[in-house]
Amino acid sequence: MEYRHYIGNTPVMPETGATLDVIDPSTGEAFAAIARGDAHDIERAVAAAQYAMGDALDGPWSRLSPVERSDLLFAYADAVARHADELAQLEARDTGKARKTARSDAAVLVRYLRYYAGCVDKLHGETLPYTTGFTVLTVREPIGVTGHIIPWNYPMQIFGRSVGASLAAGNACVVKPAEDASLSILRLAEIAAEAGLPAGAVNVVTGLGSEAGAALSAHPGIRHISFTGSTVTGALVAQAAAARHCPVVLELGGKSPQLVFDDADLDAALPVILNAIVQNAGQTCSAGSRLLVQRGVYEQVIERLSERFSAMRAGPPSMDLDMGPLVNAKQHARVRAFVEAAEAEGIRVAARGRIAAEASHDGFYQPAVLFRDVPPDSRLAQEEVFGPVLAAMPFDTEADAVRLANGTEYGLVAGVWTQDASRGLRLARKLQAGQVFINNYGAGGGVELPFGGVKSSGHGREKGFEALFGFTNLKTVAIRHG
Repeated sequence: MEYRHYIGNTPVMPETGATLDVIDPSTGEAFAAIARGDAHDIERAVAAAQYAMGDALDGPWSRLSPVERSDLLFAYADAVARHADELAQLEARDTGKARKTARSDAAVLVRYLRYYAGCVDKLHGETLPYTTGFTVLTVREPIGVTGHIIPWNYPMQIFGRSVGASLAAGNACVVKPAEDASLSILRLAEIAAEAGLPAGAVNVVTGLGSEAGAALSAHPGIRHISFTGSTVTGALVAQAAAARHCPVVLELGGKSPQLVFDDADLDAALPVILNAIVQNAGQTCSAGSRLLVQRGVYEQVIERLSERFSAMRAGPPSMDLDMGPLVNAKQHARVRAFVEAAEAEGIRVAARGRIAAEASHDGFYQPAVLFRDVPPDSRLAQEEVFGPVLAAMPFDTEADAVRLANGTEYGLVAGVWTQDASRGLRLARKLQAGQVFINNYGAGGGVELPFGGVKSSGHGREKGFEALFGFTNLKTVAIRHG
């Protein structure tokens, strides 16, 4: 099957006619093709979005009242909910994730769309106290055409949190999904049209990041870019946008720590710690990939986690096991190289999961691996693996834990497990991370919770009401009336 771009509510052939194979990660075989977009296709998509906005916020999308826009977004959310199973199947086939994970992602996508549909008529300015004879107010206006570069690990979720917020703020969107995960995003653009969103509100151009993604980042008609992906690529996107002073929200990598103290409730902590690294086969920016355990319970934690890791099984989406394959051959080779290098350095494997016998030998499978006594300065402890690989290390004091937790270039998420409430609050202030969870991790996705990083994990915030501010311009109006 061959998929085209979706521009102006219409399937569109790429300017060059070129396509890219879509590979099934569970078998390594091609099963479809997507359009290989370039700068010409991005130009068409931006023009369609500009038409939807109009020259003075008078286009078919931007002239809608907040109530009308909210109604359309609720209708869109309802339509997506009706197609949730179809979307989950598309994404599971495209990315290799377990079907239960894809179904959860579709449900979260619906939550995002409904959340932002409910925010539309609540995004407002203020009146400001000023000098006598003046009334001063602020208004929030759409920023214009926004660009969205979406990664392959959670396409539906990230579409919901970035495109949903942008549409709620009144913008029109041009989306460039990852070439490894475009099918659910293309279907979402079709569903937007079916739900009644006007032509140009949601446009999707597929292709390579070095071609279509680079063209989107550099296009003068794009007024805001939302990017989720690697630190290296994020820097390139930011550089391209900086040339024209275009604001960018970057959600980049992570090496997120989970801190387990002697007094932690291990029965509550261990299932969450495991899930935080094996979910989506570890291909999660916020994965809890470093486990810092106070020495008094270190051996107990390693022993109990080892039992859980040994029971983990990876297999094709149709088997709905603990994990699916990694997304592509490149990612598979990268994760394997990390594991082999750590073993070659003498870092001990405490436990390793299994690959189901029914899984294809040509699929991109990686069993879950728990390493123990990982040196804090090793590559395994410092660099993002983006696979189901957990690096465990002991600590003695609270100060040691903070030093280790903050001792990487990343700062996306951190988890703290302790029954000492004062300690939990102290660490929440000391840990360098955009989110800190105490006696939980991830909060079930947290649609309402602002999300983003510090240091090399990026800047700006997505999710929650906070995300809407980045998709608007704040205008001050000062009225002199004597």
